[in-house]
Amino acid sequence: MGRITVETCDIEGLKVIAPEVHGDERGYFIETYQYNDFKAAGINDIFVQDNQSSSVKNVLRGLHFQINYPQSKLVRVIKGEVYDVAVDLREGSKTYGKWFGVVLSAENKKQFYVPKGFAHGFYVMSDVAEFVYKVSDFYHPGDEGGLMYNDPDLHIEWPFDENCELILSAKDKVHPSFEEYKKERGINL
Repeated sequence: MGRITVETCDIEGLKVIAPEVHGDERGYFIETYQYNDFKAAGINDIFVQDNQSSSVKNVLRGLHFQINYPQSKLVRVIKGEVYDVAVDLREGSKTYGKWFGVVLSAENKKQFYVPKGFAHGFYVMSDVAEFVYKVSDFYHPGDEGGLMYNDPDLHIEWPFDENCELILSAKDKVHPSFEEYKKERGINL
């Protein structure tokens, strides 16, 4: 290892990764993914698909998860800045229902590893953000679930002021609450 620095989080499995940046007057170079370095850091996923999205300021995407074909994700921002959040949905986990958030930006070049079993979402803090991520399973239409981004039981501390006009997709406006999610799955905690 050595080309990346890995910060563990309060929730087991989540990792914030900072790559080694080689820069000079011409610009910079980084390795964004190198299998052996990630494996040494305990990230053993085989990533099978890369995705990229562009969003404008105040867009909030999420909280999303896959139902039957869960995906691990390795996410980063190549333009702008987002606040990225993962919520632990692993039944039996001591941190079930807890969340962790991190600022990802083109400037800090950090990556966020989100293993299978988490809901994931992000809020765009800059005028525009380009978000890039690797996933460990292919996209399966109709397999996506979600949770309310502002669920009162989750208490996610999004970094927007209450007066901002969030931009949400139609589906992100109608996700169930965490309580409804647990009832649907027969989870009593």
